[in-house]
Amino acid sequence: MIDEVSKSEIEHPKSEIKLMDAACISYKETGYFSQTVSEYLEDKPELRPFYSHRPDWDGFKALLQNKKVIGNRDLLAQVLNKQYQSIPGSDSRNYAPVKSNIDLLKSENTYTITTGHQLNIFAGPLYFIYKIVTAIKLANQLKKRFPDKDFVPVYWMASEDHDFAEINYTNIGGKKVHWWYEASGATGRIDPVSMRQALNQYKGVLGLDHHAEKLAEIVENAYAKFDKLADATRYLVNALFGQYGLVIIDADDHDLKKQFAHIIEKDIIEQHSSKNIETTNEQLKKLHVHIQVNPREINFFYLSDGLRERIVFEDGVYKVLNTEISFTKEELQREIHSTPEHFSPNVVMRPLYQEYILPNIAYVGGGAEVVYWLELKSNFEHYKVDFPILILRNSGLVIPKQSASKVARMELPLVELFKSTDAIKTNWIKQHSDHELSLKEEWTELKQILDKIKLRSSKIDPTLAQSTSAIQARLEHAIDRLEKKLIRAEKKNYHTRLEQIDHIKAELFPKDSLQERTENFGLFYVKWGQQFIDELIRNFEPLDFKFTVLTEK
Repeated sequence: MIDEVSKSEIEHPKSEIKLMDAACISYKETGYFSQTVSEYLEDKPELRPFYSHRPDWDGFKALLQNKKVIGNRDLLAQVLNKQYQSIPGSDSRNYAPVKSNIDLLKSENTYTITTGHQLNIFAGPLYFIYKIVTAIKLANQLKKRFPDKDFVPVYWMASEDHDFAEINYTNIGGKKVHWWYEASGATGRIDPVSMRQALNQYKGVLGLDHHAEKLAEIVENAYAKFDKLADATRYLVNALFGQYGLVIIDADDHDLKKQFAHIIEKDIIEQHSSKNIETTNEQLKKLHVHIQVNPREINFFYLSDGLRERIVFEDGVYKVLNTEISFTKEELQREIHSTPEHFSPNVVMRPLYQEYILPNIAYVGGGAEVVYWLELKSNFEHYKVDFPILILRNSGLVIPKQSASKVARMELPLVELFKSTDAIKTNWIKQHSDHELSLKEEWTELKQILDKIKLRSSKIDPTLAQSTSAIQARLEHAIDRLEKKLIRAEKKNYHTRLEQIDHIKAELFPKDSLQERTENFGLFYVKWGQQFIDELIRNFEPLDFKFTVLTEK
């Protein structure tokens, strides 16, 4: 059976249209990724106890040979089909590949590649898009590697998350589009009706050229025709990725949580996750791993419309903070089994819930996510749930033609772009100045003289050697300062040309951050339309673990 991503490639011969050239840089060279992430990718032996299989073909082969699926496949497909009924025109071209993949989930030879993210308005920063592209590309590659099995890319909507301040804005073309609204409770249940001002502002930034009208129509339909942010996000993401067979799941669902109810009950009452993860965190700290999340005694919230508050155990009863709601143990057990949708896992229990209900073999996440998943393996083992392979999502930098011309004129290597503006200017000056700005050679000669003085003085009085060393340290510092002054003086001589570096950095690294962490996908889509997504899928290589620089041709 041809997987749906391959079908899409047949229908759209993307290989004939190349908009960009791709180059790869190691994550370590960029300087933007943590030491722990680098050590995980480099297979540091000390980290091996904290995950199951390596993120490579051998790792997938081993996991697939022993993968244990717990969740009810038929129920999963039933819930997904019901959720997609909210999208108008379910017989559209974008829905057919999705429907086929949902049907495939009923088969015991089908597995998911999952990524997850909050419901950022207008798809938030670029890495929202990059996560999904990585999952799609990996699912496609797995099908080619293991043709007797099927692999479905899944986007898990963090619809139960209640941190509205993290999702209510996006940055596009240097402008911040903000949804001004006071929200509470799960973000997936918020009505986007109050988004009109933000929606109009976003559409205004898109302009009228190229594919602006198409994207404006997509976001208008998403945020003006649904009464829940989860449904709006499903529509938007499906419009962009449905043709590749991406399945979108909203796990804020009674039937899905019903399967997980016995673990909800057990963990709230016996507090296993807290104990397991705290023990793991102590072990990780000894390896100098920066802990991303810390468990609580109870790692579930109580969830209802407009409310998502922590559950705590106090004075012999289970209380919902900031409310009058409380339960005895027996009442809590009845509530969990009758209305499990009222119990929302926090950041340390959500992954377990995800892996429990999905036939999942890999999770695609950012650097911080990969590190926090390392904290969770012992809890998975406790509940006898398979731990997925952790895949660091692809990262990318898109360089439009105008910026690429500036980079070429300045003769800047791509890896140089990731350095600070001042460091780039200093290196550029050293390479292009007509003068020798380095004083290393002179310092070497001077140091040889000082070494002779130290030797001679120590023969007269051994204590004078220390005085000579102090003089040497002061002179070295003075020479270093003089060299910096030479460079600063030469920078003034090249002021006009060095301004180009300021422009390049501002264009490609907004707010001195990676482009993918700030800029929205919108203007790239306006310029290239769906081909932008096609180019990302073409050029991203999920298991190469390299930073991808895409330069417009």
